[in-house]
Amino acid sequence: MDIEIGKGKTARRAYGLDEIAIVPSRRTRDPEDVDISWNLGDLHLDLPCLASALDAAVDPTTAGIIGELGGLAVLNLEGIQTRYEDPEPVFEEIASLPQEKATRVMQEIYSEPVKEELIFRRVQEIKDKGVIAAASLTPQRVERYHRAAIEAGLDVLVIQGTVVSAEHVSRQAKPLNLMEFIPSLNVPVVVGGCASYSTALHLMRTGAVGVLVGVGPGRICTTRGVLGVGVPQATAIADAAAARTRHYMETGQYVNVIADGGMRTGGDIAKAIACGADAVMLGSAFARAEEAPGKGYSWGMATFHPTLPRGTRIKTGTVGTIEEILLGPAHENDGTLNLMGALRTSMATTGYQNIKEFQKAEVMVAPALATEGKLEQFSQGVGMGR
Repeated sequence: MDIEIGKGKTARRAYGLDEIAIVPSRRTRDPEDVDISWNLGDLHLDLPCLASALDAAVDPTTAGIIGELGGLAVLNLEGIQTRYEDPEPVFEEIASLPQEKATRVMQEIYSEPVKEELIFRRVQEIKDKGVIAAASLTPQRVERYHRAAIEAGLDVLVIQGTVVSAEHVSRQAKPLNLMEFIPSLNVPVVVGGCASYSTALHLMRTGAVGVLVGVGPGRICTTRGVLGVGVPQATAIADAAAARTRHYMETGQYVNVIADGGMRTGGDIAKAIACGADAVMLGSAFARAEEAPGKGYSWGMATFHPTLPRGTRIKTGTVGTIEEILLGPAHENDGTLNLMGALRTSMATTGYQNIKEFQKAEVMVAPALATEGKLEQFSQGVGMGR
């Protein structure tokens, strides 16, 4: 039901993941009997988790580790890895910057041109580790650089921007036609982000095997403040899932909905899938890993935009290894470690056997979920009160 904002404007009420709760069903299961695997096109993955194409989170080394554990890491092909022969000193410089200078200096760091030979080399480095190689390019540069990545053996191409549409209009240059470009490639394509039913449906009709859902929910993103654009993540995922159903009924083709951003804990991931996601994309969660290249910091792809930055460098700290973050064991009780174990336990607790079943779980609007009965945790800054 629309809400009247004023005499000339009505609006839908939208919900974030922290405003909803998953309702237990009439049965429970053993966690060992729960299957959290999924398929991305013809690729089978054990974990419904992608590492976001953040320079601070993914390099060839971390891509190899995440791939071996059953997930999928996406390398940023327009980032530090493809601008600098030796990225290590650059990461050290970024980590050493005072906050008041970080954005300006990063704009200078990212003014170094992208080099096609490094695109080829980085993809090969991932392939050499024996895992699925996935990497991202923006719509503005994908036509220019995708060939080098595919020639190196790229398995999954991600076309990613703050907001990506299937119908970009420009009087300055011929826009990328996703409806023609994606079917012309011989690798599966994931495209996004989007945050509405209509945009998700149009992106699914391009031939993509997955659509990224999320505009501005991430910990490092300032798009909602800078541009005023975004949709709370629970509503955005549910709308995209409805678009997936319509697209499947029309074509018989199943397109994955991948929730991108706004998830910090295992509970957030569980709620995203209960809203209809097939998998989740995490960024800062992986930037907190001991192996992450960001050295305890995280920043987004729009943080260094030369004229209008829409992200910030945040200090994430280091909490454990990639394996501990994904599969445990957890040594903290705040839900940020053993994320896949938490998802499996959530599904078992509510009685669902696999991802497809869990997408049908009952949810309710529950703004008191995070605070009810948790006074001591909040007053002492422990557990859910951190």
